[in-house]
Amino acid sequence: MQLTETDNTEYKRKVTDNIEKSVVSFLNASGGEIHIGIDPNGTVYGVDDYDEEIRKFNDRVRTNITPSALGLFTVTPKMGSNGKVYFVVKIASGFEKPYYINEFGMSPKGCFIRTGTQSSPMTQTMIDTLYTKRSLHTLKNTVSPRQKLTFTQLKIYYDGMGFSTENENFLENLDLYTDDGKFNYLAYLMADNNAVSVKIARYADTDKVVILQKTECGECSLLKATYTMLAALDMYNETAVEITYPKRIETRLVDKLALREAAINAIVHNDYIKGAYPVVEFYSDRVEVTSSGGLPTGLEKEEFFRGRSHPRNREIMRIFKDMDLCEQLGSGMKRIMKVYSPEDFEISTNFVVASFKYDEHALKVMSGSEKVTEKYGKSSGKVREKFVTMSATKKRMLEMISEDNTITTDAMARAIGLTVRAVEKNIKQLRDAGILERRNGGRSGYWMIIEQ
Repeated sequence: MQLTETDNTEYKRKVTDNIEKSVVSFLNASGGEIHIGIDPNGTVYGVDDYDEEIRKFNDRVRTNITPSALGLFTVTPKMGSNGKVYFVVKIASGFEKPYYINEFGMSPKGCFIRTGTQSSPMTQTMIDTLYTKRSLHTLKNTVSPRQKLTFTQLKIYYDGMGFSTENENFLENLDLYTDDGKFNYLAYLMADNNAVSVKIARYADTDKVVILQKTECGECSLLKATYTMLAALDMYNETAVEITYPKRIETRLVDKLALREAAINAIVHNDYIKGAYPVVEFYSDRVEVTSSGGLPTGLEKEEFFRGRSHPRNREIMRIFKDMDLCEQLGSGMKRIMKVYSPEDFEISTNFVVASFKYDEHALKVMSGSEKVTEKYGKSSGKVREKFVTMSATKKRMLEMISEDNTITTDAMARAIGLTVRAVEKNIKQLRDAGILERRNGGRSGYWMIIEQ
């Protein structure tokens, strides 16, 4: 297939001295892609030194473009049909237009915009118009409410990903300072201590009248809060387990990957400066993931659902990409759209709410209303299907039993914070479902988890 340039795709044989011009033109438009290792005629030549070419690209973008474009692009390796390796730079539409090449400043010589397959100079009128619309309340240029900040947690995560945190410019490279050298709001979000909290709640019904459970993930680095939240969501998003012949069937209340992506999107794109934080709420029939701020200025609903990236907080996006919490720009929404639809979203001026209905079959299994049927095995005769709700409590109990198969119901009740009667009820359900057995009796007895 012949490769051709389009209004949002450009080919470069290698990283050239004018690569910034192409990057700026996409930042000032609606985003696009630069394929490096392909000539303008569509021939894939590949790159001789992949790591060196990426380093050159990153260095030029970081040092030669203002405002900072870090967090607004991703780099992905590709292989042509001829076996040659090239890479694709996916660039988002910038949130602080107009972007310009430092050498020429905010002028027609430094500001470009994508028109067709060309990077065209912007007129002074276009530049002035974009500048008046620019949001000055970004994480980078908003001063942190606290200036005595520490970043031990942030450094631990970066060390764990193989980055060096000993460099004296580590914090500066992450854009944690305002232009006048003060810690900014991004620094506040990433600091070891702050007042930021991501909330998870479970309600008894379809409204918020009765709260059954609540989890606060916060007052720490936003990275730590995110990992805590993802672990908690795995517990809240219960699994209905059917023990049938010849296999065990597990069904989540909502799609696990889609929920994860929706939660990460809410954290990355939330408008923190307004003082509202992401919330995940589990009702009796659905889960809702809410972020504040609505859609970023310049991003239409249709573009949002197509996965067009226009990050409100490009600084957070950059850090989350470093942690592999998000991949290509806009990929999270594309994953969600494979399972859910635009009708599952409510978008207003101030909020974006993803509302995912629970799987109907999982609800029937968990409520016990699913009809118990009979099946016949190949050699074991008639087998009755069994159903059990694999709740967070049951998961925790099985974890404790796997660690100590002689543990008593009293010990489990104390560890989980339930009554002995409640623990015994859960054990009965696990035993009835064929997941758990009690071997021997009395003081010499022990638990046996049955592999399905």
